[in-house]
Amino acid sequence: MQIVIMEKKVRVRFAPSPTGGLHLGGVRTALFNYLFAKKHNGTFILRVEDTDQTRFVEGAEEYIVSCLKWCGMSPDESPQTGGPFEPYRQSERKATYKQYADQLIADGYAYYAFDTPEELDVKRKEIPNFTYGLSTRGEMRNSLTLTEAEVTALLAENTPHVVRIKMPANETVSFTDLIRGHVSFDTNLVDDKVLLKADGMPTYHLAVVADDKAMEISHIFRGEEWLPSAPIHILLWRYLGWEDVMPQWVHLPLILKPDGNGKLSKRDGDRLGFPVYAQNWTDPKTGDLTKGFKELGFMPEAFVNLLAMLGWNDGTDQEIFSMADLIEKFSVERISKAGAKFDFEKAKWYNHEWIKNADAKTLLPIVKDAFAAQGTEISEDDYLEKVIDLIKDRCHLLTDFIPQSAYFFIAPQEYDLPAVKPKWTAEKAEFFNAYTSLISDGLPATALEEKFKELAATHNFKAGELMLPFRIMLVGGKFGPGVFDIAVALGAEETIRRIKNAVTAFE
Repeated sequence: MQIVIMEKKVRVRFAPSPTGGLHLGGVRTALFNYLFAKKHNGTFILRVEDTDQTRFVEGAEEYIVSCLKWCGMSPDESPQTGGPFEPYRQSERKATYKQYADQLIADGYAYYAFDTPEELDVKRKEIPNFTYGLSTRGEMRNSLTLTEAEVTALLAENTPHVVRIKMPANETVSFTDLIRGHVSFDTNLVDDKVLLKADGMPTYHLAVVADDKAMEISHIFRGEEWLPSAPIHILLWRYLGWEDVMPQWVHLPLILKPDGNGKLSKRDGDRLGFPVYAQNWTDPKTGDLTKGFKELGFMPEAFVNLLAMLGWNDGTDQEIFSMADLIEKFSVERISKAGAKFDFEKAKWYNHEWIKNADAKTLLPIVKDAFAAQGTEISEDDYLEKVIDLIKDRCHLLTDFIPQSAYFFIAPQEYDLPAVKPKWTAEKAEFFNAYTSLISDGLPATALEEKFKELAATHNFKAGELMLPFRIMLVGGKFGPGVFDIAVALGAEETIRRIKNAVTAFE
């Protein structure tokens, strides 16, 4: 399908609700908005949709802003940065919505509904799967069933009420989705959604259309789960006389559970042991902590990279993309219709690739902070950079740097004795005592290895028999990079000290 970009300037928005942690599906929606805007020299907007005050969570907006900043997606317009279409919080735009509800009522496209919560509960009990719409609105207490005088009186008495859209009968609402092509809905199957609540706040349906129009949004990127709302929104664009400037629609595929059976949720992450939030989120009401990708040890570049590949590719076998690469190569045509399975092992693979290819100077502050959090302050940056270069290939998560490098800063307190003692002999102890006299600063790893092998031959050992004990002397266990590289990094004095301590421990 040929994607046509409107001649007017590209303006897209990420419009989350401040109700809790930011799911990776939400971050991907923000990312695709961001990539599309930057690809077309457009504007990326953060708009906070906080009209549902019952679900508002203190601190959630700041958390969302922090997540976007960590990912490198700074909005061009937002509540924090301002812009030409302020305010960017829907709660601060409350006064602008009622006029549209009044217009819809005056034109016969919406109506007042005075039903109480108790009356609605009765209907739900009477009618299984009750929906307020074409087949039931005639039985309810609303301005379609009441006389004009009754409605006027109820309004004058400030009787609690909502405003509902009046879905037309026997119509087909169609539109072109830039991913899915032609999409149609039967209006008989869509209920009369509330547009304006009893407290005067708009629902998502009215607010999103009014704000997209006011902010001159050109393209709407949102999750596939919003498809059922599309006919309501399209009718509102039409009923309010704005159809000629209606944005183009892009409904993104779902991010699925690892087995592909349904949408990935926070519960799946809890159950399977991986995060689904971008950053740690602490519920201010319960104090419950939900872990995020950042704190688990993901680089933001890797997180962005893996999200982009969930439902998009550039048509080649390339898998590693920087943000600049993504902006250059991103296209709506390459977004899949099908849902994308989330694979945490693949996510860690992306992170591993980014860590391996990262410059030590880039990783330095992250690793220093990780050590500081564990109570170890490292002042020698040059030394830490050498250590990072030695071990980064072994780290899938940034948090792996701690166990993978701790022995460079703290001598082993325990040794993997079962791996050494069964084959340990006095002759081996003799060999290592002799080897300490050959170690000196300034020797490269290749020279240390050569001296090691030559000495082994004179003691009638195969070098391979001695390599594991040597590693355990320096590290404490059977892990780490090349053992002679470790020795060079530690320096002669520390290496000799560790050898002597270990020889005593092995006896």
